[in-house]
Amino acid sequence: MTKMATTVFKYVYGPVPSRRLGRSLGIDLVPFKTGTYDCIYCQLGRTTDMTIARKEYVSADDILAELERKLWDGDVPNYLTLAGSGEPTLNLCIGELIDRIKTMTGIPVAVLTNGSLLWMTEIQHVLMDADLVLPSLDVGDEALFRCLNRPHKDISFERMVDGIAVFTKRFPGEVWLEVLLLGGVTGIPAEAEKLVSLIKRIQPARVPLNTASRPPAEEFAFPLSSDQMLALKGFFPGRVDITSEGEWGVAPTTVLSKDRAAADILAQLGRRPCTVEDVASGIGIHVMVALKHLGGLIATGKASTVVTGGRNFFTINQNLHRDITGLPKDE
Repeated sequence: MTKMATTVFKYVYGPVPSRRLGRSLGIDLVPFKTGTYDCIYCQLGRTTDMTIARKEYVSADDILAELERKLWDGDVPNYLTLAGSGEPTLNLCIGELIDRIKTMTGIPVAVLTNGSLLWMTEIQHVLMDADLVLPSLDVGDEALFRCLNRPHKDISFERMVDGIAVFTKRFPGEVWLEVLLLGGVTGIPAEAEKLVSLIKRIQPARVPLNTASRPPAEEFAFPLSSDQMLALKGFFPGRVDITSEGEWGVAPTTVLSKDRAAADILAQLGRRPCTVEDVASGIGIHVMVALKHLGGLIATGKASTVVTGGRNFFTINQNLHRDITGLPKDE
């Protein structure tokens, strides 16, 4: 049996290196920056379509057709992650997609969500067959919720927290509650204590603790240092992991054509800013080869660089998001 021809993917991207999940094959379910929050720290920039309206932004058939082609390549990731360029639970077909993925492969399914809609019974129900769900909780009260997460006007802090707590009790898999701390805002003991009381109420299996390590939507979203993160870690109960940036060290495994490498790299950059190490490990090429391809993308105006925290990140030209993700904002 011959291998399927190389395809440019619109909805499936990666595998990309994930600080929580190893090598994660991402699946985009909604148009770029369609979400329920407009977080000041978001690495993808400002939310352009703020909504809580659920609909079939992309069909399960279209996504699964791409996933089948991608899995045919034989590059087995640690997780299939429903995440991408917006809030995945906004897509009405997310439950169908999870169920059908389970008939296609044994690779575990993770759902990366901001948790804002988990109070909806129908969303709780359709996520039950996932293996892992990672909601977020960044603040301990309504006032900071409005300032930091900048949610849709119909989402209240208490309803959001209640939704995560109820879902965690119902869900048969594991819930990892992601907490992102910012310098001078939530990265201080008084605010950490507020979060601790909510975490005890939710009782997640794990708490990945993070800070803004990629270029944020707003310049005033300041990261914490490693020492500050370690000091705050002791406040949090249960299993707590600091998911800081690191050297991935994934051995090169793939030889790609110039066009295929460029397409895969742009697919990564279209979802988040990446270091050269991110790019290299994500598509399985040597760092020096990744630099060569990135240089070509910069020379043709498709990518650029930005320095954050003393580290060099590559980003996609914003005008290319429609072409790369295939998920334009609805007109």
